Amino acid sequence: MNLATTDSTFNHDPVMANEIVELFGAVPHGVVVDATLGGAGHTMRLLETYPWMSVLGIDQDPMAIEHARSVAPKFSGRLMVQQGRFDGVAEYLRIHDVAKISGALFDLGVSSPQFDEADRGFSYRNDGPLDMRMDTTQSFSAVDVVNGYEVQQLADVLRNNADERFAFRIAKAIVAARPVKTTVELAEIVASAIPAPARRTGGHPAKRTFQAIRIEVNKELEILPKAISEAIAATEIGGRIAVLSYHSGEDRIVKQAFRDAETNPSIATIASPFQHHSSAGKLVKKVRVAEHASAEEIARNPRASSARLRVIEKVGC
Repeated sequence: MNLATTDSTFNHDPVMANEIVELFGAVPHGVVVDATLGGAGHTMRLLETYPWMSVLGIDQDPMAIEHARSVAPKFSGRLMVQQGRFDGVAEYLRIHDVAKISGALFDLGVSSPQFDEADRGFSYRNDGPLDMRMDTTQSFSAVDVVNGYEVQQLADVLRNNADERFAFRIAKAIVAARPVKTTVELAEIVASAIPAPARRTGGHPAKRTFQAIRIEVNKELEILPKAISEAIAATEIGGRIAVLSYHSGEDRIVKQAFRDAETNPSIATIASPFQHHSSAGKLVKKVRVAEHASAEEIARNPRASSARLRVIEKVGC
């Protein structure tokens, strides 16, 4: 695969960019971590808007890293780039000699270029190999999940990672059709396993299966709590952590990570924007932001329709 990128080949319309820019305008001046850099859409908007801000951009995708390095000179040293998984936040801050951060952003969706590049194997619409690796240097890929997991193990992946109600039927159909070699072949198997009435509603019938397998390949849900916890620990008072999730499994983990932070006596107070309550010895500050993309944005960028934004702010006692 050719990983060479330019601004034109890695165009990415960042979800809820206006809301993200607005909410980070109130954080202390300093370094913000973009833990899921992707096409650097959010990062570039932040750096263009706030000259006092620097960003440490993290991504495990070599395509994203190469693209970020190509645009970094535009920002005069204010964009630091680090290849790796987002659960390595603490290590990467040490590498870049950053003691405290002003906040962090996690956009848990897949970038448009990843979907659109058939060879990456993320899309059920574009025929390609069963890959789905964010980090193209790792050996484990979608072909290992699709052709290697037993029926129950595969069904658990579909159910736990994407709330797929026909998980067992789909898993049985996949195992019966092995070896499965391409994304379109997998999509057709999934569609045939789902009852006809269900296929006519809710978008492409293979959407949840592809999402679940992608999450399994990249261990996205497994590493998310640690990543959020490390970002919170590194954030200074007044800083904010923002997370864009795209399905209920991700959102449940984000909510639990925020609750854990709110009740953890070993760290400074954390406030959730969508709950307003007080607890003994803590001052809770409400952050007013929209939870979902606007109708106008969804019309322009349908991928924003499932996005959910949650934000917490570190505040003093």
